[in-house]
Amino acid sequence: MDNRVCGYGDGLLTKDRHRLFPIGFYELPKDDMDLKAMVESGVNLIRCGSKLDLDRIETLGAMGWISLPVQLGATNDLKEQILLVADHPALAVWEGPDEIVWNFTAWSHLWKKDRVGIFEHEGEWWMQTPMVINYSEQKSGEIMPKINEAIQLVRRLDPHNRQFWINEARDSDLKFVRQYINHIDIIGCDDYPIRSDDREAVRVGVSTDRWKQVGRNKPVWMVLQGFSWSDLEDYDRGIAYPTFNESRLMAYDCIVHGARGILYWGSSYLKSDSHESFRQSLYALTSELSALQPFLIAAEEGYVQVSVTEGRKQDENPSINSGQVVKLTARRIGRDWLIVLVNESNETCMGIEVTGLIDLEGTEFVLLYGNESITITRGELVTRMMPHQVKVFATSRKWETYRRQGRDFVK
Repeated sequence: MDNRVCGYGDGLLTKDRHRLFPIGFYELPKDDMDLKAMVESGVNLIRCGSKLDLDRIETLGAMGWISLPVQLGATNDLKEQILLVADHPALAVWEGPDEIVWNFTAWSHLWKKDRVGIFEHEGEWWMQTPMVINYSEQKSGEIMPKINEAIQLVRRLDPHNRQFWINEARDSDLKFVRQYINHIDIIGCDDYPIRSDDREAVRVGVSTDRWKQVGRNKPVWMVLQGFSWSDLEDYDRGIAYPTFNESRLMAYDCIVHGARGILYWGSSYLKSDSHESFRQSLYALTSELSALQPFLIAAEEGYVQVSVTEGRKQDENPSINSGQVVKLTARRIGRDWLIVLVNESNETCMGIEVTGLIDLEGTEFVLLYGNESITITRGELVTRMMPHQVKVFATSRKWETYRRQGRDFVK
């Protein structure tokens, strides 16, 4: 059987004729046992830097991606780099330069702090001064034609038509991203909202929506937080890892907003006393997502709708009735169903109705990793949700992962 991985331009992966939702890490552990633990947790996509790296992950059945310096153009060095790995069975996707637009527009190092840099003021990009406009237009004129030319070279040399992906910063500029968007298959965005003084986890759903729009509805891969900002030497902040519940909230919030892949950056920098417990919490989550693979690649049942009919007290917060504070995705595989609900508000929602389930009358749904069970009556599933809660309902507990270690991580 041909083990090669190919792409169809929809953001999903294909391996041995099976479709897969990408669950990825930028970190490639140096120790083989650590790498095995990562893959056994459900991670199926790992950043690689060479053919040897691809060899390592292939032995465990995982896939990898290779980053290419396409911003330098269709050079001979690029051609050689492509040909060295283009036929490797573990290679899943190509990646372009990380945050390329951010790096010549809003990157903090462009500021002349300590006389190093280009811009005169901190945050000058957001002031849109003549200096930053001229600089960014000049750099775009140099870089974008090279990116597009180099990606065309990748297309010609790759016999397996793998997808090409570029990841950007959360707020990378629309105008410049649009200059390469038609040449790629997948757009990405990284968003790391958990800090010691701010824990706005649900903003990742807004980021997903933004990048669907920026990318003209191309598949979006969301790169989420695999570190504490205190782990990075450039940042002097208190330790603030996402709790398991926050990581879970971020992942499912991206999914209900339409993300086609979930990846984690920063785990190679982990260094605090609690870093191993945090890693296990991420693996608990990737294991949970992996157990849902058939649903994550399935089409949404768009006729299933959610509405919020009652907040904590309607007279205290009438806006809770807008129906927009709880997001949903409903999917089915044969006779099995999955319904994911995410409460994006900081309000308790006492009356949540999921409708459109008339064909499931009398069917029991169970809350995965919880005790709640609901029987569909008159085509409805009715429940309640606490602030920023995730509820994953399915028609069977067989969709739960066996892994429980890490699910209680709180700091």
